[in-house]
Amino acid sequence: MTVADEAEKYGLHRVGARPTLANYLKQTWQRREFIYELAKARVQSRNQKNRLGMVWIVLKPTFNALMYGAIFGVLMGGNRGPDYPVFVIIGVFLFEFFSASLTNGAKSITGNKSLVQSLAFPRLSLPVAEVTQNFLTLMPMLGVMFVYAMILGTTPKWSWLGIIPLLGVYAVLNMGLALICARITVHIRDFSQILPLFTRVMFYTSGVLFSADRLLSHWPGLIAVFNVHPIYQTLQIARGLVMDNYQHDPWAWQVVSLWALCIFVIGMIYFWKAEERYGRAN
Repeated sequence: MTVADEAEKYGLHRVGARPTLANYLKQTWQRREFIYELAKARVQSRNQKNRLGMVWIVLKPTFNALMYGAIFGVLMGGNRGPDYPVFVIIGVFLFEFFSASLTNGAKSITGNKSLVQSLAFPRLSLPVAEVTQNFLTLMPMLGVMFVYAMILGTTPKWSWLGIIPLLGVYAVLNMGLALICARITVHIRDFSQILPLFTRVMFYTSGVLFSADRLLSHWPGLIAVFNVHPIYQTLQIARGLVMDNYQHDPWAWQVVSLWALCIFVIGMIYFWKAEERYGRAN
């Protein structure tokens, strides 16, 4: 009889052994208060040392929208489309959630090494806390986004409430990507250095500053790619819900939802498979 068999006979289990996926998710759910409090504390502490404090949560995307909107507005000329300032504000503010989820989620395990190695808890809690933190940060940004839209002449309407389910799907998508990035960074530390470059490329190629139908009207093949682009379609849905006289394809909801579900499931399983490795010293 092996040591493992002897241990099983007396109900003993290996320390740090990976639980079943169902138990893993159950254990994470039991720590939901810890996850929320950790996320909230990090939101509050992030800008404490800055003179303007929490105001930077909305100042940063505001400055980005002004800068990129001005530059690309001039470069695109007649291809900008109507209400371009609102178009850019929605794109920049919502993309910030995607970018922060990937960047912070990638460091959720490696950046909490002492916590991971000293306490027993499902490591899934850490990337979930990071995405939750970014979601909490998005809330005041969203309020300011609506204020900017009204200042720029957009009429408030009931369709704005459609942002709520859209953000739910968007959060699921970002969660799956954060889980994938978190595990990759554990195996390849240099990945965290490459990720900002990836998010920058995504910023310029995900329709944050342009409409594919207008800018790429002579390349129907590229438009077909954007029709199944999850970030692009998320932004298009948001613009269709918020802006006046801007339409989005209803099929975009199915595209974004399918991407979100698939990436979340893949990310969850991929992250869970390496649970036993996260607490090991390098």
